[in-house]
Amino acid sequence: METFRKHGSICIQGEIEVPGDKSISHRAVILGSIASGTTKVENFLDGEDCMRTVEAFRSMGVTIKKDKNTLLIYGNGIRGLREPLKPLYFGNSGTTARLMLGLLSGMPFSATVYGDESLTKRPMDRVLEPLKKMGASVLGRQNNCYLPLTISGGDLHGITHTMSINSAQVKSSILLAGLNASGLTKVIENNRTRNHTENMLRAFGANINVVDNEITMDTTSELHATDIYVPGDISSAAFLIAAAAIKPNSDLLIKNIGLNETRTGFLDILAKMGSRVDILNRRDIGGEEIGDVHITYHPLKAVTVEGDIIPRLIDEIPIIALIATQANGRTIIRNAEELRVKETDRIKAVVDVLSTLGAKIHGTEDGMIIEGVTPLSGGNVKSYSDHRIAMMTIIASLITQDDVRIDDVSSISISYPKFKDDLNSVISTN
Repeated sequence: METFRKHGSICIQGEIEVPGDKSISHRAVILGSIASGTTKVENFLDGEDCMRTVEAFRSMGVTIKKDKNTLLIYGNGIRGLREPLKPLYFGNSGTTARLMLGLLSGMPFSATVYGDESLTKRPMDRVLEPLKKMGASVLGRQNNCYLPLTISGGDLHGITHTMSINSAQVKSSILLAGLNASGLTKVIENNRTRNHTENMLRAFGANINVVDNEITMDTTSELHATDIYVPGDISSAAFLIAAAAIKPNSDLLIKNIGLNETRTGFLDILAKMGSRVDILNRRDIGGEEIGDVHITYHPLKAVTVEGDIIPRLIDEIPIIALIATQANGRTIIRNAEELRVKETDRIKAVVDVLSTLGAKIHGTEDGMIIEGVTPLSGGNVKSYSDHRIAMMTIIASLITQDDVRIDDVSSISISYPKFKDDLNSVISTN
């Protein structure tokens, strides 16, 4: 158990930067490894998840040198990876698993992949179903749906796939397979999901075309190395932003955050709730919009979160639920059933943690309902070995009347290793 106590007259004040975006860091390693030439990646997130991706490619013969948060990737070319000598371990990283299944399905060798206990319980059929239609050969547990899995790469053919769920990981897996598939691969989305894969494929020279919600990929003979700057991760920044949103007298500036429009739903919801959120210094770097986020405290009101905005804030829903406990009225979150197949069942985890702390919240099949304004008390809670649940709970300790004791916060290293230090750096005494 680790105890958190931040009671008393404090607020969030100052200026800070957060670590590089996890989604973009993964994709930079993947595409840099199969490009021709040397790719330089600056502000890389060296959390556990992204390092799993790095180690996977090192196991397949790619030389990757790391100096603090900068990577030099000496790419092997689009079909130059070597068959790994032993199974590839993906730890807790669902992004690594789902994207690599797509890439490996088009490689001329077999590879076995596995993960930790949590990842082993996460379904892969949403990715494997379209990959099998493309010609991928997969063997694994429970009707070939769960890790460990063995992928026998071979001749793939393009397909047209209409997304039945809103998942950037599924879309990205299909597109990575499409690099080595004969003919056109088309993905049609009902609602736009984060488009970092499309942006980066274009930057590396892939034969990709995007029109509205239709993405078309043609066989690509070569990718060309390019330099990548990874913006700050808005999903990590969300926790510090939330702290400023719920603590009176707060005034916080977070610099160089990625503001890709498929990721900024959290900021839109905060604005609807009444927070004072301003975007400064907007600019484009390598196809990704970047800027500074300035937030000052203002009393909050309840909102309904549903529909098209859900894919744009799916990772931020746990912290939105905490914010909602301090918003006047009833906040309703719908259409977020995807949370049930994250690192844990995040709907269940959020309801359990916040209920233990005194919140008036109950879960639904696809979301939750939260009553506010509700004082939070404190108590002993589980993190469910989920980094976003652990960080949400630490932010909650800023407003609880009593201490909060969390069973394990080590999962935070997956996405934000310096989270506690950064949070403490912007806590100020009124």
